[in-house]
Amino acid sequence: MATIIDGKAIAAKIRGEISAETAKLKEKGVVPGLAVVLVGEDPASKVYVSMKEKACADVGIFSDEYKLPAETSEQDLLALIDKLNMDSKIDGILVQLPLPKQINTDKVLEAISPDKDADGFHPYNVGRLVIGKPTFQPCTPYGVMVMLKEAGVELAGKEVVVVGRSNIVGKPVAFMCLQQNATVTLCHSKTRDLAAKVGQADVVIAAVGVPEMIKGSWIKDGAVVIDVGVNRVGEKKLVGDVEYQAAAERASAITPVPGGVGPMTITMLLYNTLQSARRRA
Repeated sequence: MATIIDGKAIAAKIRGEISAETAKLKEKGVVPGLAVVLVGEDPASKVYVSMKEKACADVGIFSDEYKLPAETSEQDLLALIDKLNMDSKIDGILVQLPLPKQINTDKVLEAISPDKDADGFHPYNVGRLVIGKPTFQPCTPYGVMVMLKEAGVELAGKEVVVVGRSNIVGKPVAFMCLQQNATVTLCHSKTRDLAAKVGQADVVIAAVGVPEMIKGSWIKDGAVVIDVGVNRVGEKKLVGDVEYQAAAERASAITPVPGGVGPMTITMLLYNTLQSARRRA
């Protein structure tokens, strides 16, 4: 059976380091600050925002939350972002997605100062990632890379197969793996014979959002499996994008769902905010 890559334990370790660094900054009179903007009443978004607030409090980061009604205009949201861009107490700005349909998401993400882009979604920061000179990196793929490093997985020369091509996970994690000298195949819904592609992988990163789409029998013996997917099946059960039990019998290491990649996302958000605050010290 595969070794479990414990995202909770890795996240706890990183948060301990963030807490210690934050304390050092406070001695210099700098308190890292994160502004979180939530528009509307999306239940999942409300849960994420409360988790982010608690995580900030746990490591000593100042958290400023803005809850706006669902009917908020694009103009009003952009005005708030402009204000936060100018606020010297705020080092990171996060606008919780999805946004109501009257608001252009791309316009909002581009309005956030690249210097305060804690989510790593601004085109400037995406561009820096692509050319191999990253500043703020998207939190979930960044968390994946930290997990691989903590698990002792060396990517140089390895075949990495990424399933899913979203701007949030698939594309950025592919570029991050390239920077580690992996040979990367980026698969998606139009990929022919996905099973064969996955079967060649030394490392599989699944971020497609379809419950157990990647079958355990596809996994090469000894491969490492990182499952980014979190899918609700029925009332309570959460499953990943990979058929976990069958994959665990073939893989050398695997992330569980829940308790794998999930805890790393907020951790890297805290890390990005700290990185931004360091420039004020």
